[in-house]
Amino acid sequence: MSLDGTGFRQSGGMSVREAGRRGGERVKAKYGSEFYEEIGRKGGEATKSKYGPSFYEVIGQKGGQRPKRKATAS
Repeated sequence: MSLDGTGFRQSGGMSVREAGRRGGERVKAKYGSEFYEEIGRKGGEATKSKYGPSFYEVIGQKGGQRPKRKATAS
């Protein structure tokens, strides 16, 4: 079975996108939405301890900027 460019399988089966969605729904049903809040909080604290508070200032400033385009060879 091959993918058709959109992440979906051409001849039946489940796409990676669909598997991820269904897996996320099962985790939410089993542990509740608070589970996602807790792991998000833990991840934020780990990032803060690893990179420091100034990291958030830098990425906050980049948040509204357009990404720089890579130079293409013509």
